[in-house]
Amino acid sequence: MTSSVANQVTAMKNETAFANSQKERTTGLKNDSNMFLTLMLKQLENQDPTEPTDNTQWLSQLAQYSSLEQMSQMNEGLTNCAKYINAMYEDMSINSEISQTLSMIGKDVTLNIPNENDPKHPTVVTGNVTEASFEDGTGKIKVNGKYYSIADVVSIREKGQTI
Repeated sequence: MTSSVANQVTAMKNETAFANSQKERTTGLKNDSNMFLTLMLKQLENQDPTEPTDNTQWLSQLAQYSSLEQMSQMNEGLTNCAKYINAMYEDMSINSEISQTLSMIGKDVTLNIPNENDPKHPTVVTGNVTEASFEDGTGKIKVNGKYYSIADVVSIREKGQTI
């Protein structure tokens, strides 16, 4: 029985050393698992040799450790998935704005341009969109020889249609 405890202590030391060597991958749950292994190791080192801890207790603790590791891996996977979805959403949003801006070329638009002196009464501009561009990640349209943000557009019509 003593040699199996010594083997368990050695195995726990090896796992702890390996876990410590993986510091760059450490997350909050990884720190918890390192602490868990360290506590189990201390428990093995400090147990009474005349009355060793019951094997079922060790199996229970190892099962808890296994669950902790699985939760850590699942958390890492979910984090990566969330990053991927966020990047995909940003790409879709940019593509949508590009499509929306390009679809305005050749159309008549009405824009409400904010008035710095009188915010309650914006300047209304109407005209045909002759060009589209993208500056600072936002769509701009050229109406009557001047560029405006697509955020200022309040209506879009086919060329020649009246309001």
